[in-house]
Amino acid sequence: MLILTCPNCGLTADETELSPGGEAHLKRFGPGSEDIDFEGYLFHRANPKGVHFERWRHAYGCGKWFLAARDTATLEVYGTYPAQTTEPPAEIIARITARHPDWSPT
Repeated sequence: MLILTCPNCGLTADETELSPGGEAHLKRFGPGSEDIDFEGYLFHRANPKGVHFERWRHAYGCGKWFLAARDTATLEVYGTYPAQTTEPPAEIIARITARHPDWSPT
């Protein structure tokens, strides 16, 4: 079972108390953008096996969104951080590279 700590309220919760929100750190396209860019934002996801950054909502807790870095193959969680963060924190990147030396953020 996946267990994450909400960085907003500090509670540790299993996946039954959380709602997944998809891939994190996507570039959004607004009015005036090309259709192909908007299509890519809506439908094209990396969905890697391994390290992945995701959005989660603490649905049965504080109700706030947060981001998590985890391994989709092993369910190992590298850390969680607030949703307003534009890129993964350095300490989470360090945990990932310590575990996967050949990994690099894209």
